[in-house]
Amino acid sequence: MAVIQKYGKKHSPDLVCHKESHPADKVGAPGCQKKWTEHNNWSRPEARVWTVVLLLGTCLLYCARVAMPICAFSMAEQFNWTKKESGMVLGSFFWGYCFTQVFGGYVSDRVGGEKVLLLAAAAWGSMTAFTPILAHFCSQPILSMTLARFLMGLFQGVHYPSLASLCSQRVVEGERGFLMSTVGSGSYLGTLVIGGAGSLMLDLYGWQSVFYVSGLLSVLWAYIMWKYLLKGEGPIITLESLGSGGSQSKLSKRHWLRLLKQPAVCAVIVTHLCTASTFFTLLSWLPTFFKDTFPDAKGWVFNVIPWLVAIPSSLFSGYLSDHLISQGYDTASVRKLMQFFSMGVSSVFTLLLCGNNTFPWAVAFVSATMGFTTFSHSGVSVNVQDLAPSCAGALFGVMNTFGAFLGVLLVYLSGYLIETTGSWTSVFTLITTVNLLGLCTFLAFAEARRLDIDPSKVRHHNIHI
Repeated sequence: MAVIQKYGKKHSPDLVCHKESHPADKVGAPGCQKKWTEHNNWSRPEARVWTVVLLLGTCLLYCARVAMPICAFSMAEQFNWTKKESGMVLGSFFWGYCFTQVFGGYVSDRVGGEKVLLLAAAAWGSMTAFTPILAHFCSQPILSMTLARFLMGLFQGVHYPSLASLCSQRVVEGERGFLMSTVGSGSYLGTLVIGGAGSLMLDLYGWQSVFYVSGLLSVLWAYIMWKYLLKGEGPIITLESLGSGGSQSKLSKRHWLRLLKQPAVCAVIVTHLCTASTFFTLLSWLPTFFKDTFPDAKGWVFNVIPWLVAIPSSLFSGYLSDHLISQGYDTASVRKLMQFFSMGVSSVFTLLLCGNNTFPWAVAFVSATMGFTTFSHSGVSVNVQDLAPSCAGALFGVMNTFGAFLGVLLVYLSGYLIETTGSWTSVFTLITTVNLLGLCTFLAFAEARRLDIDPSKVRHHNIHI
């Protein structure tokens, strides 16, 4: 477990550029332009408004994303899809999702994450609303739905990298944990909302209504964000803006290779790869685990309770991390502590699932696992913004791409283990092993100081007291 070190209130491990009174010193240190000293941060009221808006956006993102899995069975019956064809439609989302992670972060670092979020939301919201139309007016619904899900993955793949970029540009270090954990809880809220309201609409009005409502609400969210937060200014992204994205974008180009050689950056990538893949595996296989182990159990119990626990847990982790930093504790140690809860403590409850448990105990262990897993929103997910705020979006895109690919491999490997061993113990052991690998890497190499500035080019000034 990480040892938290406490510093004085004014201590900051980050590189700070001081304004000199000497007229000769008019040229700032490379990478320390005015943009990074003033940060152009949101005020506290602005940050609260944006937190709520981004929380709702992430909630709607998952409503649109989970609409197809909820409706897949009804659509398969109507269009006579086999299990293999249904799997092809559902799996096509993942391939599109992987392709735009890095690109979304790259563009967000240059033109602003809010612009990318707005354009993407308008695109995936419209695609969701038009899905029933594409299904009915295409002679081969299996092809149109596979293409629609692939495009959904492309459009939604930019969301989290854009959030990381936006947070690194507009939120101070001591408040990033709460914002990211709050916005991240939108994924659990969206899963709950679409699972409850979507199932009700499916039974009463048919599967088409699920797509219409979630899609139109997403487009409405994008319009409100454009009208009231961006003041009606169009999110114009030109080739010129991509090529001249400010001093920080030039810096990231020049030092990308050096950045990726840093042990702390490699640790962030490996840790996120591990935590994202294990979470994706649990998300995919837990419903099957409950159906196999407790066939008479009510589905709404194990599909709802873990997410009800995850939402307040995510909020608490953000509050706790920001509180510790505000009290003067070392940022790197706080990030390690959060990740210890996310990957270390959660693994204890994952291993407890290997025993012969009753249904209530199994639900309790799964809820604890999912609850502690959310602490990563205040750990590795925020650490990338500590290390490289000038290119946090692109770097998060790299992390998320690797995590998604490994997640699919672990899902397939878990299915193979279940089929060959006939036991869930091997799956939970695999998840625990991957988690502990990522945790040890993070505890050993994680830092919280900026690494996107070339230290050899930085001018050191004398500080007169």
